[in-house]
Amino acid sequence: MVIEIDKCIDTIKATRKLFLKLINSLSIDQLNKVPEGFNNNIIWNFGHVIVSQQILCYKLAGLPLKIDEKFIPKYSKGTKPETFADENELTFFKQQAVNLMDELIVDIEKEIFNNYNTYTTSFGVELSSVHDAVKFLSMHEGLHLGYAMALKRIIIR
Repeated sequence: MVIEIDKCIDTIKATRKLFLKLINSLSIDQLNKVPEGFNNNIIWNFGHVIVSQQILCYKLAGLPLKIDEKFIPKYSKGTKPETFADENELTFFKQQAVNLMDELIVDIEKEIFNNYNTYTTSFGVELSSVHDAVKFLSMHEGLHLGYAMALKRIIIR
């Protein structure tokens, strides 16, 4: 079964719009709160999906990232919030959430992802192209939106 990349990107954009709606309903303090029993917060999950998209699509293809590399050690797989994410950081992620996906479409059409380095995710899924990465990201982003929704329920109690 062939999954069209544009459908996956549409799914990711829709997920990010839901993420934005969730984020816009909370204060910066609520977004930074790490509830007892959890390792991360809502803003970390949001930043993580954006950073992951950049790593899995661009970095693995040997291409420059479209975000500042300072976000990589803060939001990469295996990290957790160590500092308070301020309004500037939140605003940046909110502005980039959908824009980065639009840029990805343009870059896929330009066929710039020619030197993709195969990578096996923590799920055991092997990614050998940007198309594989986009398919994986459609699931990954939904997973982190689900985490964020659960965190919100705990935070607003």
